Amino acid sequence: MLKEYAELNRCEAELYRKYKQHYGYVFYIGRNTDNSNYFKNYTKKDYNAVCDFLIELNRNDNSHINWNWARFEWMAEHPEFDKSATDSIGLWLDNERIVGAAIYDMYFGEAFCGAFPEYSDLYPEILDYAYRELKDENGLGVSICDDNTAQIKAAQALGFVKAEQTETVMSMELDSVLPVELPDGFRFASLDPSKEPYEFQWLLWQGFDHGTDRSAFEQAEEIIPQIRRHFQSSMSVATIDRNGEYAAYCCVWVHPKTDYAYIEPVCTVPHHRGKCLAKAVVYEALNRAKSLGAKKAYVLSDMPFYEKLGFRKDKHFTFYWKG
Repeated sequence: MLKEYAELNRCEAELYRKYKQHYGYVFYIGRNTDNSNYFKNYTKKDYNAVCDFLIELNRNDNSHINWNWARFEWMAEHPEFDKSATDSIGLWLDNERIVGAAIYDMYFGEAFCGAFPEYSDLYPEILDYAYRELKDENGLGVSICDDNTAQIKAAQALGFVKAEQTETVMSMELDSVLPVELPDGFRFASLDPSKEPYEFQWLLWQGFDHGTDRSAFEQAEEIIPQIRRHFQSSMSVATIDRNGEYAAYCCVWVHPKTDYAYIEPVCTVPHHRGKCLAKAVVYEALNRAKSLGAKKAYVLSDMPFYEKLGFRKDKHFTFYWKG
């Protein structure tokens, strides 16, 4: 998929000449002469390494927390994720360690671009690669934290323009056990999408307002067990009503290499809304995450619902687009 250096037009060649002059090497054209620094396209074997990269990227600076390991894991098995193009994901390595990445979001047209702070000079190259290889017919949009002024300047220098589209990450400290209350007639249960794919997809179908017609659901949805490598069934919390039907759901993602929990997704079926079930499943899941060592929780949202639960706006991200 990558263009050979010789095929680049004059303007592109000049850009790469500047890369070469500034960095001392150009990742685009393969391994460096000493085999230490090089670019590669993603394969399934790189999955854990990408998760480790995203974990390390957010360890001391959460300005990329909108793209963390859990978001990548959730996306990788999402029914809408275009798995046919994963070899377009770009990885930059130093001594076999991923230090930068360009990852499309579900499908081409939006992407995450990031690099470790000590490799920040790579960001323009990563962003340029993302535009060339991950754009759709409308171009490419990237979400950049408002605090990352250097990345914003790099994006603008490459022709990206600030858009109105934004996203917010909210957070909450898990200092104490959260109060969990369930209405009469409901109970908690773990819901494993690898073992109960029909029930899981039917719950999310209703919970995200696709309708309550079961026949329409069955015609539209392909029922596929969703197997995620770091999924823990105890963190996948649902409520069941007295008729044995799933009513609300929250999944919290925790990893032994991090000290935070990430919420994705949360929903309640329409006829059970207004009963505080979503609050109950979120609090129950966060208490379980706290018992595993999570000190903080993140959610990609700015909904008032989360503010009522105690979350506060942490990081704000703005999209920059290039057609």
